[in-house]
Amino acid sequence: MSNSSQDQAKDLAQLEKPILELEAEIRALDMDPAQGAQKERLEKKLKKLKAEAFTNLTDWQRCQLARHPKRPQTLDYIERICDRFEEIHGDRNFGDDAAIVGGLGWIDGNPVMVIGQQKGRDTKQKILRNFGRPKPEGYRKALRLMKLAEKFKRPVLCLIDTQGAYPGVEAEERGQAEAIARNLIEMAKLQVPVVAVVIGEGGSGGALALGVADRVLMMENAIYSVISPEGCASILWKDASMAPQAASALKLTAPALKELGVIDGIVPEPLGGAHGDWDGAATALKDAIGEAFAELTDMSAEDLVETRYQKFARMGSVG
Repeated sequence: MSNSSQDQAKDLAQLEKPILELEAEIRALDMDPAQGAQKERLEKKLKKLKAEAFTNLTDWQRCQLARHPKRPQTLDYIERICDRFEEIHGDRNFGDDAAIVGGLGWIDGNPVMVIGQQKGRDTKQKILRNFGRPKPEGYRKALRLMKLAEKFKRPVLCLIDTQGAYPGVEAEERGQAEAIARNLIEMAKLQVPVVAVVIGEGGSGGALALGVADRVLMMENAIYSVISPEGCASILWKDASMAPQAASALKLTAPALKELGVIDGIVPEPLGGAHGDWDGAATALKDAIGEAFAELTDMSAEDLVETRYQKFARMGSVG
């Protein structure tokens, strides 16, 4: 591997190591009030260190930030942006898929149907949530909630965070492809405002099944792609270690996708990434969601559907 490739492959652990060490040093000073001046000096140093480390991230480093184990997930954001949230379970057909969380939430007093993928935090939760990889009943639950929102004229908010749809045999037997395709069709026709935000990973059709929206936003360090960098590298180079190069080629980061017109906006994250400041990330997300829905409020149902259709029809055009 060349020196430039080695620089590109520098992982997040290396990047964060001096930051974590300095944060530990600052926490140690909390025990001694007499060290106030020293603590203030180190906090300024920490801010400068974070700015230097996170200003020019590679695409591969952003992938690692999007997958960070401490990154806030759907339920973490719901807890912070909703005044109240009533979860709704089941697809009325097969069962309840815990990889998809959905229900009626109130944001600043306004009712919104909130639907998102939940990966889980510890081992028990990850197994329960199937690592955030929905099965057909998860996508059918999501569609049921969207149609419920349409019936009662409530806007829909989708929070996307998945490696992709579950690829197991049982999912295929229950119609995984049909469930995803049905969501794409029905979301395109929904007669209420729809805002989707990629909060972490947006992987393949598993993410797109919640992504046909009037406004598609991405958190600053999220990724959104047809395939993972590792999967792409395994196909093109027969070598998963080429993932950093694949990440650059895929154009999966928020700035690249905004330039390509695939997304409509980027939600800024606190310095150092959303995993370091959940409340700050949630505040930025709430503000962005509010702005997006405000732009859609006065549009008629017919205009929403037509504008949404034209938005996606323009994607990929050349010349």
